[in-house]
Amino acid sequence: MDLLEAHINDEDSTDEEVEANADILNSDEEQDPIVFQSDDEDNKLESDYESTDTEDSEDNKTMNNSYKGTQENSQITLKNDKSKLKIKNKETPAYEDDTCNKTQIKNLSSDEDEYEYDSSDQEDICNTVGNVPMKWYDDYNHLGYDWEGKKIPKPEKGDELDNFLKRMEDPDFWRTIKDSQTGQNIILSETDIDLIVRIQKQKIPDVQFDEYAPWVDWFTSEVMKTPLRKFPEHKRSFLPSKIEARKVSKLVHALKMGWIKSTVEMQKNREKDQGPQFYMLWQSDDQAEEMRRIHKHIPAPKRHLPGHAESYNPPLEYLFDNKELKEWNKLKTTPWKRKLHFIPQKFSSLREVPAYPRYIKERFQRCLDLYLCPRALKMRLTIEPEALVPQLPSPKDLQPFPTTMFMVFKGHTDMVRSITAEPGGQFIASGGDDMLLKIWEVNTGRCLKTVPCGGIIRSVAWCPNQAVSLIAVAADKKILLINPGVGDDVIISKTDQLMEIIPQSEKIVSDRVQSAVQWEQVEREHWTTGIRIILNNFKTVKQVTWHGKGDYFATVMPDGQNRSVLINQLSKRRSQLPFSKSKGLIQCVLFHPIRPYLFVATQRNVRIYDLVKQEMVKKLLSNSQWISTMAIHPGGDNVLVATYDRKMLWFDLDLSTKPYQTLRLHGTGVRAVAFHKQYPLFASGADDRGLIVSHGMVYNDLLQNPLIVPLKRLCNHESYNDFGILDIMFHPIEPWVFSAGADSTIRMYT
Repeated sequence: MDLLEAHINDEDSTDEEVEANADILNSDEEQDPIVFQSDDEDNKLESDYESTDTEDSEDNKTMNNSYKGTQENSQITLKNDKSKLKIKNKETPAYEDDTCNKTQIKNLSSDEDEYEYDSSDQEDICNTVGNVPMKWYDDYNHLGYDWEGKKIPKPEKGDELDNFLKRMEDPDFWRTIKDSQTGQNIILSETDIDLIVRIQKQKIPDVQFDEYAPWVDWFTSEVMKTPLRKFPEHKRSFLPSKIEARKVSKLVHALKMGWIKSTVEMQKNREKDQGPQFYMLWQSDDQAEEMRRIHKHIPAPKRHLPGHAESYNPPLEYLFDNKELKEWNKLKTTPWKRKLHFIPQKFSSLREVPAYPRYIKERFQRCLDLYLCPRALKMRLTIEPEALVPQLPSPKDLQPFPTTMFMVFKGHTDMVRSITAEPGGQFIASGGDDMLLKIWEVNTGRCLKTVPCGGIIRSVAWCPNQAVSLIAVAADKKILLINPGVGDDVIISKTDQLMEIIPQSEKIVSDRVQSAVQWEQVEREHWTTGIRIILNNFKTVKQVTWHGKGDYFATVMPDGQNRSVLINQLSKRRSQLPFSKSKGLIQCVLFHPIRPYLFVATQRNVRIYDLVKQEMVKKLLSNSQWISTMAIHPGGDNVLVATYDRKMLWFDLDLSTKPYQTLRLHGTGVRAVAFHKQYPLFASGADDRGLIVSHGMVYNDLLQNPLIVPLKRLCNHESYNDFGILDIMFHPIEPWVFSAGADSTIRMYT
């Protein structure tokens, strides 16, 4: 049966109807008994089931019309919308074909798993004809085609007696509908019936939907001071204005009476009053030529008017004689020196004048002039060479700074690689390839003491702590802590007492550190020479540098890879490796004068590490091939980096990671740079034997950039094996500079 009609009975239902509807789900608000009846019951099928075929067809038409009305009232299409109804045919008719067994849809009850059967709509539909009217197949014995292309036969239709028996025996007959596409009977589930009942009652189909949800204020309730409102136009806006009509009628009347005149009439009267207008035959004679394609075009100069010599019948005095003609031909290579650019000719009449032979050539030359040399007014920048040079202060205003060589310290027999100064400025120490450490007095230039170190000295550094008299010397693979024995005797004795005390530590030294460095207490024979402690390293030490407080000192071994840098503590006599990975070939390291930072210079970059947080703070990009050394300004915010590719890089740490200034003052690789601790001075030394002293003022105002002015070039060292100046150093107090050269001398400039 392909008919379903639903009625909502407000009256009391019979017992049979109540039993038939006992399984219907209750509504969320009302509990009205619902009965699904067919029209056959209304027509008293008990007495009229022996009707004729004609009556059956009429009843079917009536039932179809009633079913269509029910569909329109409930606004539900049960033909193709199978995605909303998960249903299962409880009984399989005898006429059902095997090809449609794939499309039987399961009815999910509350006890079954809802994911046990899951299928898309396209897979459920076995009839592949699409959404076409099924009346097209009325004359055929099939309804369409399945997925395999086989015909779907029409199911056998029972007579009225079979329908009556089904109605009496089948309890689900009232909820059975017919699928017009496949011709099968489909039993509606409880959920489907509940959905239909809610739609008939004009309720929201979804039971879980909360129609009384709290209100969401999508638009603000605050009224703007100037609200944006659009009122519809008033009706008078679409009606012709009577005031304007009166004005137009007055204007028309004035035109007719001649009181006012039109634009055309006024133009005619104006032309009559002005009379005829005359104009120049050549417009370029009285006004400037305009050229749109050339900005600020300069008009061409006017040519002189033709004279008597250019006439076709000139007077005889304008004609050339033999002498004038010979002179005119002589100036053929320099035609601009001729008085006339042509030879005057005489003709009896204008008709005899021939064509100008050079016309095409001169026109072509004229076009080339216009194309290649356009006459345009160009703005020419007049820059004086002095304006390109920055305005630097005079060196006289930047004094004091060292200008002359004052003293030469001689005593070394080989290259002097490193020099250092005592914190008070009274003594300096030097070391080089002759394996000797020499202590000099600055005022007199005398060598006070010489300490043999047993290896090439590559770096020396005086301890900045004035309470301790120590010099760290890097000799091959050893670090020697030497008491120079000069200066205050009390400090010398206290230093010896401190060095004799061996602190006991319970910490176990790791194998990685122990294989890199071992602390050794010296014997008596070395004690007399001034050596107090020896640190044996596993690679050659290139540099040693002290922390500002004098307790820590760092060493650099470029061949040590990830153990290139060692930080040693003098008071506890222990060492530590700050880096576990190698970032490159390390050239030198420096401690920040104020903050707990460590500057590490590799071949190309300078990395700044925070020793407290144990992380990298900044990376300075040098953009150079090989960094040789570096120096830190006493303020700590500026770094001067020297490179072997003849450049000095000034970095402002507060400004950028790129150089603030690149100074190319030397012709060879720069080997040493240094800042003065008190004066705004810095110096650089290179293999070209040049020592350049420069003024470098760093201001406290962050908005003002540092002032860098080269002051003096001092060139007194001699070259040895292409080496010049190997190390430089400023005096701690006075504006003096010391330089150590490959010529085994130390020179002081004041």
